[in-house]
Amino acid sequence: MTNVVLLGAGKIGRMIARFLADTGDYRVRIADVDADTLARFHRPNVEPVTVDAANAASLTKAMHGCSLVISALSFSLNPLIAEIAHDLGLSYFDLTEDVETTRRVRAVAARAKPGQIFMPQCGLAPGFVSILTNHAAKGFDKLDTVHMRVGALPQFPTNALKYNLTWSTDGLINEYCNPCEAIHNGRRLELLPLEGLERFDLDGVEYEAFNTSGGLGTLCETLDGQVRELNYKTVRYPGHRDLATFLVNELRLSERRELLKDVLERAVPITYQDVVIVFCTVKGWRKGRYVQHSEAKKVYPRTFDGEIWSAIQVTTAAAICAAVDLHVADRLPSQGFVKQEDVDYAEFMANRFGKHYCSM
Repeated sequence: MTNVVLLGAGKIGRMIARFLADTGDYRVRIADVDADTLARFHRPNVEPVTVDAANAASLTKAMHGCSLVISALSFSLNPLIAEIAHDLGLSYFDLTEDVETTRRVRAVAARAKPGQIFMPQCGLAPGFVSILTNHAAKGFDKLDTVHMRVGALPQFPTNALKYNLTWSTDGLINEYCNPCEAIHNGRRLELLPLEGLERFDLDGVEYEAFNTSGGLGTLCETLDGQVRELNYKTVRYPGHRDLATFLVNELRLSERRELLKDVLERAVPITYQDVVIVFCTVKGWRKGRYVQHSEAKKVYPRTFDGEIWSAIQVTTAAAICAAVDLHVADRLPSQGFVKQEDVDYAEFMANRFGKHYCSM
């Protein structure tokens, strides 16, 4: 049995703990600062412990005796977690969308010990969308454009934003406020968030998409020199972008992120009735002909033992659990920094956790 320490017992952490522990192949030590949250865990193979994730001694104690660590915490805590993982010889996985955090984790990974890997960005986007897109891109002799579109949306939008909170508010604000990596006319550059508005239809439903930060993961590096255009945009219902721009730019709440977080969490309710949309389009040449190939997936909430789990919980947890599973099975690089593109798409989809990405 593999001993895992899971840091963070929130919406996504709860799903990760359940997925891993229920296999019987993992013993999960779930650690959080909130004792009341931990009190909810009464499952075989799950050991709740309290931890102060900003304190190195507390983290070291929580991580001692495990072979790998999963961070389901805010991105700001991950560099310290990665350093301690390195010192203890643990492999490291996280869900961050924050570009600078990934750079810092990568610096730690450069000192990895034999058998020790550091694999950030293991969620939905960045995460699974890079695995899917990289797989689609391999089917071309020469690439032209690669577009990635991902959204976690309420099935029943009722407010002006046409949006409900489904995951980390800090992560959402990061996406809406930070510069966005892209490749345009063959050159790597940074784009402004909330710009690049476009509309598209999928299964008869109209959506909008716009630039947001972090979703490309490491694909800019991987496809640099191979593609004329590469970009990532978040999917929302029409009208959302304009209101988000009003909050972030016109009211300048990008400069007061704690206030923006407080406003969103007080006014925008959480929903478990969501849908995750993953849509990527690749254009290029095959056997001398210019062709297009698209991949689209929609994932809805799932019910386990009578409890409803949102689509974003299922897809995010499934992605990182599949990465952990593949690492334990020696199906990933054995040392250092591991990209999402290092994951074989067929192996991911055949994995017991990756199967949750099958569209319903």
